[in-house]
Amino acid sequence: MHEYDYIVVGSGSAGAIIAARLAEDPGTTVLLLEAGGSDRTTFVRKPGMISLVHQIEPLKKKLDWGFHTVPQQSLNGRRITFTRGKVVGGSSSVNGMIYLRGNKQNYDDWAARGCEGWSFADVLPFYKKLEDHQDGESEYHGEGGPIRVSRHPDDELSPVSIAFLDAVADVCDVPILDDFNGANQNCASILQMSCASGARSGTGEGYVQPSLLRPNFSLEMRALVRRVVIEGGRALGIEYEQGGQQVVVKANREVILSGGAIGSPQILMLSGIGPADHLREHGIDVALDLPGVGQNLHDHLLVPLVYRSRTSLHRGTAAHFFGGMIREYMLGDSWFGRTVFEACAFVRSQPAARLPDLQLHTLPWGYPAPNSDGPGRPYVDPGYCFSILPTLLYPKSRGEVRLASANAAHAPLIDPAYLSEPEDLQFFLRAIRIVREISAHPVLGDHLAEELEPGADRVGDDVLIDEIRLRAGTVYHPVGTCKMGVDEMAVVDPRLRVRGIEGLRVADASIMPEVTGSNTNAPSMMIGERAAALIQNG
Repeated sequence: MHEYDYIVVGSGSAGAIIAARLAEDPGTTVLLLEAGGSDRTTFVRKPGMISLVHQIEPLKKKLDWGFHTVPQQSLNGRRITFTRGKVVGGSSSVNGMIYLRGNKQNYDDWAARGCEGWSFADVLPFYKKLEDHQDGESEYHGEGGPIRVSRHPDDELSPVSIAFLDAVADVCDVPILDDFNGANQNCASILQMSCASGARSGTGEGYVQPSLLRPNFSLEMRALVRRVVIEGGRALGIEYEQGGQQVVVKANREVILSGGAIGSPQILMLSGIGPADHLREHGIDVALDLPGVGQNLHDHLLVPLVYRSRTSLHRGTAAHFFGGMIREYMLGDSWFGRTVFEACAFVRSQPAARLPDLQLHTLPWGYPAPNSDGPGRPYVDPGYCFSILPTLLYPKSRGEVRLASANAAHAPLIDPAYLSEPEDLQFFLRAIRIVREISAHPVLGDHLAEELEPGADRVGDDVLIDEIRLRAGTVYHPVGTCKMGVDEMAVVDPRLRVRGIEGLRVADASIMPEVTGSNTNAPSMMIGERAAALIQNG
């Protein structure tokens, strides 16, 4: 049996960082297990290729777990596509590369609820540590870290995106600033992205590849973890399957689960850690009755509005896509080497909101209509379009992850319970009206024409509710299923140790008590840096 000091399960946004940082100590041996394959492919490395990955099923199967939710009662029984990266780098290898931290208050709220060491002041040094920011070292940003952070060049932004900033600033009374990750999130701005020089900057490239040069660092790919080996209340190692063979490896110090908000609770339950009655239903011996495992699942949801645009620089055609790809490979420094998202705003959906609770992603393209649930490629308008994607930042609805069987190869049952709380539905009614007020602003008069989706004739609460249930989709930000805290439903303590089991931690988006008010890839990477420091400091 092979032995290592640390075994890290999952090479995604957090796990790759933890393994790489622990291996910086030459006296420590580290094994990183990944269920997928290598990220050393142009479909991961070149940003524009992600559109092909999400639309062409054979490509997607190479990089994605292929998850769907259970039928969502409040979304017309739809099974929502639930993309999660199954590749070195995890979801940092297949995401939209938007780099946002959330609101500073999110972290202060975690700390106020008993998560000592997770205030914004506590986590900021770890954000700075991972960054190689275009703006260089500053109060809020780092330089020289493994993750490159950049912005779109001004001359490549669609004019409609610039006009959107002016319109949302006036309608929502927010300033136009140059950094959502600085002093004030409540603003409009151009997005920052985790890519630079025409290449994605994920944790596979930034952390795993350099670590492979270390003799004390081992990476095993296509390794499907079956369970954590637990004896006497302690994690002793990992049992996994690779190439049809069962392998058991020993951890002399710790096992760290970084399988994400779906993978980590699934592995815990397969290992006998979770709600006892549920485990017994599947014939799993209970090592620890921990009722919070798999609970508290929540996610960001959006409802797209699509407009014809006179000044968008992009259209949803194969010719435009492949033209951009050819230009990128011949000349470089093109839109194909960056995220497709441009402008954004964080605003309050109503004056009484404590924090900006509405994120307005924008996209100078059409958006899949009416949704992307069915088989085959969804419809995207082939003309020049501008999509505004109002996003619910702080959902009240809570769901769960449960086992479908005791077989690790079987996808778990994923139920975010979208819109199960009426307050979330009311949010989207407000949000759609705010978006329509913004789109009607005079500054956008030369940029936007008709509303294509859902259509300007779709008005009135009952009609809009029907449209919301038809069109709402995930932003792919599931969190919370191994909640950090000090209450009885907490799965890990503030040092990310699984309560009641020695030698076992969880470190990924699943530990968030409540989702951060933004895209979650950057927070997940911060969690990786923070977790590594906690382990290194004993």
